[in-house]
Amino acid sequence: MKIDLNSDMGEGFGPYRLCDDEAMMKIVSSANIACGFHGGDPDTMGRMVRLAKLNGVGIGAHPGLPDRLGFGRREMPFQADELRQQMLYQLGALMAIARAERVTVSHISFHAAMGNMVNRDPVLADLMMDAIVTVDADLVVFVTSGSEIEQAAKRARLKTLAIFLADRAYDAGGKLVARGLPGAVIKDEAAVRARVRKFLLDSSVETIDGGVIAMPARSILVHSDTPGALELAGIVRGEIEATGATLAPATELAE
Repeated sequence: MKIDLNSDMGEGFGPYRLCDDEAMMKIVSSANIACGFHGGDPDTMGRMVRLAKLNGVGIGAHPGLPDRLGFGRREMPFQADELRQQMLYQLGALMAIARAERVTVSHISFHAAMGNMVNRDPVLADLMMDAIVTVDADLVVFVTSGSEIEQAAKRARLKTLAIFLADRAYDAGGKLVARGLPGAVIKDEAAVRARVRKFLLDSSVETIDGGVIAMPARSILVHSDTPGALELAGIVRGEIEATGATLAPATELAE
């Protein structure tokens, strides 16, 4: 089996960094690069693109809301077309930086509140996917299985790749547990190892209440801002290799 391992990266700005991006880039097969709104800046974006190129890692845009203080995790009352323009602005910026380095952006993964807003609104989801098609119809859209983004991407005939969040808890309905609730962010190495092993062996995950749900995904995400992210990503990669699976970039696995 082939599987993608991805992380949201370059989410610091200026001299501030959340993660050892250089080390993380040696572990993952896909990087979702912050595009300057919730995190990142032109210099950081360029550095991430060069690191991805050096390590043979797939390059993805990670657009979010313009809210550095809230790290893009607080919803803001933008109109649908405002969100569309914000997404296009960020995607276009990363595509230009990548082109200058003679590489291409291969996928897009919405960050936090922006993704939540799109996933609640099928009209907005269609608007966003149609905009992506006009820019690059070959972009792969990272999705959660069964989400509005996934359905809209398929309506727009965009390729998708479903992701499993190794460091976040799920409820019985397959939705992420809100970050403010106890147990929502999983930082314990043994717990992450067990979750990933279960996912790899039978495509399922234990929910926060002890149940088990199906998790049809081909990519595993580790957030770079989760405490101990680098160690957790190493554990995930180790489990992938221990089960006989091999890493592959999103473009090889998208459907």
